[in-house]
Amino acid sequence: MPNRLELTGITKQFPGVLANDHVSFSVKPGEIHALLGENGAGKSTLVKMIYGIMQPDAGEIRWNGEPVVVPNPKAARKLGIGMVFQHFSLFEALTVLENIALGMDAKIPSRELESRIREVMQTYGLLLDPHRTVATLSVGERQRIEIVRALLLNPQLLIMDEPTSVLTPQEVEQLFTVLRKLAAEGCSILYISHKLHEIKALCDTATILRGGKLVDTCDPKQETSRSMAEKMIGTGLRDIVKGEGRVLGPPKLVVNRLRTGKTGHFDVPVDNVSFTVRSGEILGIAGVAGNGQNALLDALSGEIIGDDREAITIDGYGIGLMNTTERRKQGLCAVPEERNGHAAVGDFSLADNSVLTARDRLGMVVMGLINSGAAKTYTGKVIADFAVKALGPASTAGSLSGGNLQKYIMGREILQKPSVLVVSQPTWGVDAGAAAAIHQALVDLAAAGSAIVVISQDLDELRALCDTLAVINMGRLSEARPVKDFSIEEIGLLMGGVHGTTEGADAIPA
Repeated sequence: MPNRLELTGITKQFPGVLANDHVSFSVKPGEIHALLGENGAGKSTLVKMIYGIMQPDAGEIRWNGEPVVVPNPKAARKLGIGMVFQHFSLFEALTVLENIALGMDAKIPSRELESRIREVMQTYGLLLDPHRTVATLSVGERQRIEIVRALLLNPQLLIMDEPTSVLTPQEVEQLFTVLRKLAAEGCSILYISHKLHEIKALCDTATILRGGKLVDTCDPKQETSRSMAEKMIGTGLRDIVKGEGRVLGPPKLVVNRLRTGKTGHFDVPVDNVSFTVRSGEILGIAGVAGNGQNALLDALSGEIIGDDREAITIDGYGIGLMNTTERRKQGLCAVPEERNGHAAVGDFSLADNSVLTARDRLGMVVMGLINSGAAKTYTGKVIADFAVKALGPASTAGSLSGGNLQKYIMGREILQKPSVLVVSQPTWGVDAGAAAAIHQALVDLAAAGSAIVVISQDLDELRALCDTLAVINMGRLSEARPVKDFSIEEIGLLMGGVHGTTEGADAIPA
């Protein structure tokens, strides 16, 4: 039986970057095949060529033993290649059925399409009401829409890009059950993920890229997560080093009955949130995306200003009525989830982006004039200390890859040595080596006396990094407890909660 997909000598070059350098590997029928690599390794470019979004400069793609050219995604789907992207393409105001209909290549009568959707959902246990509005669904439920849409085409190869980055542990297990059933029926799966323990649990084979080149094809079950990570980065992986016998200091950040109003039709405000972070402590906040994390960060950073000065205090001083600039002067720095346009301005240089947040703390503006020398010097230090791949402080933020922009943004805030740091998704989209460096920088900042709040969907990150943990669901925060007191199962249940619906609402009505 021929390979389902075979790549031979695939090469793709962009100005100044060799994204894929003679990459060759194959995927067998019914195989779950992992594609691994750090940021910039060439995974996304390779997948885009398989799915027809771009074309290789050299090399050959063979499909079921026959050479093919995939000119566009529609042609890929016609061949039998489906893809579920990391970022969903869904309209929140429309129903599940309407969203799936919009994504189909051919127009199918609504009643017939609904019948086929229900059949796929029943077959694979993807229980969901086709008439539910997307805005009422959890992220895990939204992902089911994308999977169902792909499965309606009866794919022979399904590409999954970071499919578990926003799922609870229970939802991950449900997804794995679906993927194993698909593989057992002969569908091949190309699985991209940074979560190496998942690769070990799920995948039959792993192809590892580094710097655009293939460095190894291995059996992940015979590897450790560490060995695969070290192949990805080409060097030893750093462990997080926490000081032995650390003693936490007095309360530094105290949040008391914090509430926010609804700023948009689909926003989840925070409701009666209270917690305390001591000097030297890292508090983790877990949760499925869309449960009030953005409102919490905006309220803490000052983008949302409350009506109670004492709802947020730093070292006993109320900052609840202050704006972002005033809070930064009081020692609070923040990193929002969205890098582009929120944490950084793409058309600005890195030096100018440094001025935007560090101008007062580091004296980059004197009597209304920007001290460009100070901004460039500081930005150069961020680039060096956090291994940001950029040509220098004059590089625009928009010219950086997502992972490198994340390293710059994290470094820009950490090196200001804030008294309080609030950060959302600190290692979103960065590779194992960069994530380890960011984690260590956060630990070192806490060891110097800062109070840190880490909002993340990555439970492995929170459990390794944090001292205490709380879970946010529908804008409410659970009690914070030592991380060691939580089991994965308990965290998952708290993350899942009742998500905008009543019990049993996920079942498909007759």
